[in-house]
Parts: sequence; structure tokens; C-alpha cells
Amino acid sequence: MKFQASTMICAGALLLPLAGAHATATPEEARRLGNELTPVGAEKAGNKEGTIPAYTGGLSTPPAGYDKSRGAVRPDPFASEKPLYSVDAKNMAQYADKLSEGAKGLMKLHADFRIDVYPTHRTVAYPKSVLDNTVKNATRARLTEDGLGMTGARAGIPFPIPKNGNEVMLNYQARYQGLAYQVPRYSAYNVDSNGKMVLATQGSWTMEYPYYDESREGDTTGVLNRARANYSGPARRAGEALLAMDPINYADKGRRAWQYMPGQRRVRLAPDISYDTPNPGTNGMSTYDDVNLFNGKMDRYDFKLVGKKELLVPYNTYRFSYNDKPEDVFQAKFINPSVVRWELHRVWVVDATLKEGARHIYSRRTFYVDEDSWTVMASDQYDGRGQLWRAGFAYLNQAYDAGTPISTAGHYDLIAGSYYINIWPGAGGVKIMNELQADAVWTPESLAGQGVR
Repeated sequence: MKFQASTMICAGALLLPLAGAHATATPEEARRLGNELTPVGAEKAGNKEGTIPAYTGGLSTPPAGYDKSRGAVRPDPFASEKPLYSVDAKNMAQYADKLSEGAKGLMKLHADFRIDVYPTHRTVAYPKSVLDNTVKNATRARLTEDGLGMTGARAGIPFPIPKNGNEVMLNYQARYQGLAYQVPRYSAYNVDSNGKMVLATQGSWTMEYPYYDESREGDTTGVLNRARANYSGPARRAGEALLAMDPINYADKGRRAWQYMPGQRRVRLAPDISYDTPNPGTNGMSTYDDVNLFNGKMDRYDFKLVGKKELLVPYNTYRFSYNDKPEDVFQAKFINPSVVRWELHRVWVVDATLKEGARHIYSRRTFYVDEDSWTVMASDQYDGRGQLWRAGFAYLNQAYDAGTPISTAGHYDLIAGSYYINIWPGAGGVKIMNELQADAVWTPESLAGQGVR
């Protein structure tokens, strides 16, 4: 794996073993935030080639034609731009150091797969309160002793100057996506090796982040995020519902989850909604911890911070995310290349290897985490033999009306020749909300009432 020298100057001092890395950033390190680093820890300068621009505050102004009454659907502010170049199996060697192993695997598998590369725009922007709290977190946040959770962080990115892989992955899990958001009419599509598109699930998806609610200072619930899915399709799944909560500190408590099954007319605990349990939301084509490329407790892997590099990733994907014609998007073998915008961005690279004695279908996973949004933008996943199995990608765009990046994700199965996308907003869009629902809404009893057909 090739890394640019200028980036390794920034990252090289950070590659510390987890066991000795529970200290916060020093005041001297923290002073870099807002100077050569952005308040969330990204390099403010562009690269020497000029292919990655300097960060100038992101995108916070809607483009002409933005309809507030349809605020959940966001027009592409870069619709008039044309690709600078394309990468496919014929010329991939020229760009090998800018491609994930998964992207290269796709090009080797499908000679007609390509990525269209556009000018890079660093559009990610946040509210001032998130930036201010992130700077404060730099000197007050700590990993728990097992490295699986955090203490001291509040309402911002926990570790803007990360010292190890666990901190990078916790930044991802606690990334800002608004106080709450809803995908009111999402779809999950599978495309099999024969090119047949199947609707796996459909419904509404709601995600809230009590961690970012400053009015809950002193909150003892310890909830990082809480998610709810209410399924409306296909017919066999209509009326089902799912509720899950993840903690800030996994040393104190684990994930709590419940399911409502209309055929049984009852809510039941769902302890298996984690790790490598097959996810029925994608008809078993992915695991539960594949959602958004990774989620949940990190105890089964050792996470090593490798450094940073420049990578071509899906970015500012408005045309893909809000498309109203799924049949034009989800084509045989791969997503229609003409609707996916790729850009060159800097990413943190975290290599996760399965711990001795731990069980998971993936023996190794490599995560590529965007420096501006702390979103896992791509992942390479290997089977028990060490063979590259699944290639994951997140499709990110800035909600310029609401001050937050939002993404959806999916995987290609390089062995089976199939792929899926999960929680795709399409024409229903993504609604960003400025307040949390009452805690009473997030109870098993409430789940039963919402899930009845």
C-alpha cells in the first residue's frame, strides 16, 4: 500500500500501540486544530498536485433550484461538471495507488466496470457547536481501558487527533449526521449474479444521536445512537419493526435491540443483531455489522492505524442518492457508473485483523475513513482463507441546508458476483431533524404500537 510522504508526516507520530494510548491530546497538539488542521482534525491544506483543494469551510449554501418544501431531496450543486477521467480495467495500473483493493477487485472481475472521476470538492460542513466541542474533546476524551468505548467526550468528534485505530473507528461511530435524521421511504436492493434486481426491504429508517444533544448534559443513559426501522415491504415483511441502541461506553453496557414480529404479535429481545449474523434487511447478503460498512462493538478485531493516503471514493453523490429511477441505477453486475460521482480525498487507513480465538466470517477488514467527515468511505473484507471477498463503498453527500454529511452504503460480493445497497433514500430523500423524539418513543412497548400492520 503506497502512502504520500506529506501525509505520513502528519500521521507517523500517531501510530501508537493501543495499550499505551489512553492519554488525551496534549495542549500543543490541540492547538493545531483550527490552524493547520480543521477543527475536526483534517488537513486544511490541499495536496501538492492541486488535485485535492484546501478546506475552506465546506458547502452550506443550497444551490439555485433547491425547493425547501422538498427539503429532504437535495439537487446536485455540481450537476454541470463533467468527469476529468475514467478508470477501468485497462488503465487501473496507472491509478493503483489511488484505488482500494475492493475497487481493483471489481475492475478485475468486470471489464466494463469503471469509475468516473470528477473535481474534488471538500463540501463537509458542521454547526459551530460541533466544531467547538470537537476542539474541547481533543484534551478531555479518553478511551476506556479495553479501548472499546470512550469517556469524557461530548457532542463532537471524540478524537480529532487520533493516536490509534480504535480512536479512528470511534470517531466514525460518533460522527456527526445531525442530531437526528430520517429516511422516510428507503429501499434496500439486491442484484444477484444473473443481474436480477430484488427489493429486499422497504420502509422508514430513523437514527438519533443523544450524544450530540447538549441539553442532555449529565445524561446517565449513556446512549451514543439509537436506530429504528419500520418495514412496509415486501409484503412478507410489512409490519415488522426493529429498534437498537448503542452505548457510548461498551465497558458499561452492550447493544440493546428488540424486534416486533406481526405474525407473533409481540416484541422480543434481539441479542443477535450484531457482528456477523446475516442481515435479513439485505436478504442475508450482508452481516449486521456491515451496515454503513461497520457498526457495533469492536471487541473481535485488533484495529491498527496504518496512516493516511489519497483515495478515489464516491463523494457528493447527489445524483445517485436521490435518484427516482432505481431500475436505471441498479443494473446487472454493478451500479450504473454514470450516476456515481467519484472524487480524490484523503482517508485514514485502519487495518482490522480478527483476534486469536474470536469468531467472524471476515478474517480481516481494511477501512478507509474520510478525514473531513469521519465516514468509512470504503472497506475491503477478506474471508477465512485471506481471499478478498466483499468490497464496500459509502455514497456521501452534504446536506447543505442542515450542516451535516449523510451517507448510505453497500457491498459487492467479488466471489458470488452479486451486490446490494442498503437504506437507499431515492426520491424520498433524507430528512434532517433538529430535536430528538421523547425517550418514551424508544421503548419496546412503543415499537409494538408502531409495527402493527
